[in-house]
Amino acid sequence: MNYQETITYLFNSAPLFQHIGKEAYKEGLDNTEALDAYFNHPHTQFKSIHIAGTNGKGSCSHTLAAILQSAGYRVGLYTSPHLADFRERIRVNGTPVEQQYVIDFVEKHRAFFEPLHPSFFELTTAMAFTYFAAQKVDVAVIEVGLGGRLDCTNIIHPDLSIITNISFDHVQFLGNTLGKIAHEKAGIIKAGVPVVIGETNEETRPVFQEQAERVNAPIVFAEDEQLLKTATPLPTGGFAYDTEVFGKIQGELGGWYQVKNTNTLLSALRCLQASGYQIEEKDIRNGFAHVCSLTGLQGRWQKLSDNPRTFCDTGHNVGGIQYIVEQLKHQTYRQLHIVIGMVNDKDISGVLKMLPEDAVYYFTQASVKRALPAEKIKELGNGYGLKGESYPDVMSAWEEAKKNASPEDFIFIGGSSFIVADLLTNLPGA
Repeated sequence: MNYQETITYLFNSAPLFQHIGKEAYKEGLDNTEALDAYFNHPHTQFKSIHIAGTNGKGSCSHTLAAILQSAGYRVGLYTSPHLADFRERIRVNGTPVEQQYVIDFVEKHRAFFEPLHPSFFELTTAMAFTYFAAQKVDVAVIEVGLGGRLDCTNIIHPDLSIITNISFDHVQFLGNTLGKIAHEKAGIIKAGVPVVIGETNEETRPVFQEQAERVNAPIVFAEDEQLLKTATPLPTGGFAYDTEVFGKIQGELGGWYQVKNTNTLLSALRCLQASGYQIEEKDIRNGFAHVCSLTGLQGRWQKLSDNPRTFCDTGHNVGGIQYIVEQLKHQTYRQLHIVIGMVNDKDISGVLKMLPEDAVYYFTQASVKRALPAEKIKELGNGYGLKGESYPDVMSAWEEAKKNASPEDFIFIGGSSFIVADLLTNLPGA
């Protein structure tokens, strides 16, 4: 098989949550442990940092990887979902896994894993850990796929655990209260391993505190430390940060939710330094300033063009969209245009009722089975006073928005990681 045939095989033979949703979810770690034993426990051959949370874990993972790279470490980075290419999920010092490695992995080991019927994520996690071991990484930054307690990344024993925040997402698996969701996320807290919690509320804080005490894990609440003093938006995008212990930092990422992520990361960095990681202020500044070029991160309040200013963002649930809506309020424009699509297992009404009524909407759908049909999201949007037309795909919706927009207007594209994935995949030169 060539690379594209191998990827098609993976998508078709291993249930992929990205495409089909809950039918792909497999509870329990039996397959993960069987794969881990078969590959001789590759995760024990490198240090790791484990990051969970409803929102922000991808940005935090990439930024932390960029800082560690700047400090001279050889860094593995495992994140999901991918936007344009499967290989984005598995990187070493920002470089995606080679196509040939993916081909060889499947060809060599399919006789073992096919009878297991693993999920796509179970198989991908085994591939990532095996690749990191083969590449002799010093440390791997591992993003949780879904939840924490039963996520197949949870076999690692990291140097540090991070939980960014808790809001409602994947309630069909994780529970329908913030306390229940926090319980699942808290499953990554391990005996004696320090954990940094980014944000809490009265429901979630006791859950984290109790789990940390149960397993004797040192716990830090970043919102209590508040190592970030000020965050000033920059005209060019990103933020100028003034921090308590690392001086002044310029962050490349521009979404308003990055302020919370940054405060979480500052506490995490201090924990890593205390545990022996050699990270200097210059490394922190470089990582924050160049995270996209160092790690390949895309889709976080990413500017696509000027005149009209056009941005996309992967925020896809109530917790993420609330920051985007607030950020849109602070933009200057003659008219706001919003290209939006969602998948059918999110709190669609919760998102739609937050969106501004004075925008022109271009309702669309991503090219995954979970996508809510464009006509359906238009119908639901109309019920919340959102006016616009439906379009069969993201590019036709964006083309119409560009046709209607003046140079003084503002176009936003988002609502789902998969909307942004389709957009970036189809950009000229992609």
